[in-house]
Amino acid sequence: MAEVDLVFPRAFVEFVNPADDSEMMRCDLTWLTSSFTCIFGSGCQGIYADAPDVGCCTLGAHFADEADEQRVAGFVAQLDETTWQFHPGRTVRTDDWVEKDEDGERKTRVHVVDGQQACVFANREGSVAGAGCALHSLAIRQGREHVETKPDVCWQLPIRRLFREVERQDGSTYTEVTITEYDRRGWGPGGHDLDWYCSGNTDAHVAAEPVFITHAPELVALMGQTAYDELVRHCEAHVRSRSLLALHPASPR
Repeated sequence: MAEVDLVFPRAFVEFVNPADDSEMMRCDLTWLTSSFTCIFGSGCQGIYADAPDVGCCTLGAHFADEADEQRVAGFVAQLDETTWQFHPGRTVRTDDWVEKDEDGERKTRVHVVDGQQACVFANREGSVAGAGCALHSLAIRQGREHVETKPDVCWQLPIRRLFREVERQDGSTYTEVTITEYDRRGWGPGGHDLDWYCSGNTDAHVAAEPVFITHAPELVALMGQTAYDELVRHCEAHVRSRSLLALHPASPR
């Protein structure tokens, strides 16, 4: 389980969003052409050593905004005892699955089983619903992409989108939208205390195809279809170049 250093050379490409000329897309080609894939259930050690079976779902998920919570609520209402291990067995109330953190921010409730905490939607091993996220399983059952059913932070990880307002020398401005890797630093100071983390770990860089292909639904949701199409063109050219910067250090050479 070798985790690479956080700091290494990366190649970025910048291009105007074809759907919005006020946005400049800044995309991390090194990450997007890497062989990362989620290995939950196939070697994931979990972010905490005492909760290896629940991946990065230990702390619950903070909602991006009210719209994010309301979208998820519509799918929570579609869960039942066959899909959600901790379904209350009656009409679901908001407080069955939503709580506030110490700062008053709304998030999915944490549920404790045998001393091990995780998001209330994290079905445990041996449950009739099967281990893993109940909302993710619902998407699979319904033939949907999981970006529809899960909180934003859940389906985005470990892709990170950042916004920055930039002023040019002539006084005009544009919005810089960065698409990059959500590494340990993205979690804030506590990220350095995680016992295990996937994005820079060689164990998780085992996909047959690169991130820009395997995570197409997430990238389309984050960038829009036309910007994603332009990204694909740049990623394909970058891979063909075989530049050393095209290789994430965690990916096989």
